[in-house]
Amino acid sequence: MNIIILIIFGALVGWVASMIVGTDEGLIIDIIVGIIGSVVGGWLMGFFDKSGVTGFNMYSFLVALLGSVVLLVIVKMIRY
Repeated sequence: MNIIILIIFGALVGWVASMIVGTDEGLIIDIIVGIIGSVVGGWLMGFFDKSGVTGFNMYSFLVALLGSVVLLVIVKMIRY
């Protein structure tokens, strides 16, 4: 059941991040971006002595969204 929640969470975060950055890659890429963005967001929050993604809640959503947006901006800069 946890893997299903991870995929849903990743899809939701990746979709919102892609809307913010202005990319449209598709569902699978949104899921991947959301999951990797969660890791990046947790890593970034470690610099501020805050916790990363802690579960399926609003704080974790915002941390994952931050990481996903940063990831998409970096990829967009490299790609173009």
